[in-house]
Amino acid sequence: MARAENKVEAGGTAHMVAAMSKAFREQHQLTQEELGRQIGYTASAISAMETCAQPASDKMLVKLEEVIGGGFGLFEKARWFVLLEKYPMRFRGFSEMEAGAVTISSYETLVVDGLFQTEAYARALIGGGYPPVSEEKREELVEARLARRQLFNQNPAPMIELILEEGVLRRPFGSWEIMREQLRSLAEDSRRDNVCVQVLPMDRGLRGTYAGARGAMKLVVTREHDHVVYMEIEDQGILVSEPPQVSQLAHRYAKIRAQALSPDESLLLIEHLAGEER
Repeated sequence: MARAENKVEAGGTAHMVAAMSKAFREQHQLTQEELGRQIGYTASAISAMETCAQPASDKMLVKLEEVIGGGFGLFEKARWFVLLEKYPMRFRGFSEMEAGAVTISSYETLVVDGLFQTEAYARALIGGGYPPVSEEKREELVEARLARRQLFNQNPAPMIELILEEGVLRRPFGSWEIMREQLRSLAEDSRRDNVCVQVLPMDRGLRGTYAGARGAMKLVVTREHDHVVYMEIEDQGILVSEPPQVSQLAHRYAKIRAQALSPDESLLLIEHLAGEER
């Protein structure tokens, strides 16, 4: 059921899409029920979208463009901005930088990086978080997270590096089968020409030095050659852009990468864990 608080949380793009949809629907002399029937939704779903009680999903926007878009492409253009508004507020500013990056380098310590998550893994992770979110909000967040995967296929595609703590590969969410599917997907993604995945072994600290103790980070180089670092601490997003600080964090990331297994060794470990029965 759509929640009243969504009306308060909905951003400007959701309100614009709602107003535009209602105007185009009325121009076509369609009731909410008739429009819903044509695009595969209920009248209540159309009503919820037009009041922002439940903003339009990406699939709904595609259908609205086909049926009442009138060839203007407005619903199509709105798709990215609607998805952007579904990200948590702390992530929105960085997500725009990520979408236009030429290089993305991530180090993750607790979960698989969102860019690499499967639908089932993302749903289990988001649904099991605290404080809990509604089913509708969970699906919005899953949809927005999966949309980030378009970065893998952009032309030109960015160079994407991922370093994962070995513990991430051994920590299941939802079920062991969901985790095995995630590991298989991670192995497949690691074989892309523009992707490099490495694993930082759990026994790294026994070798004297361990550069990853201060937590996860994500480094981005934009098309304008700006270098930024994004970090999250207890739901607080931190964006670092001052050159001296970025340089220090980049050096730390380079040390973490040097201490990780090679890409080939990492792939073998991921495939081994994906094949384990539990």
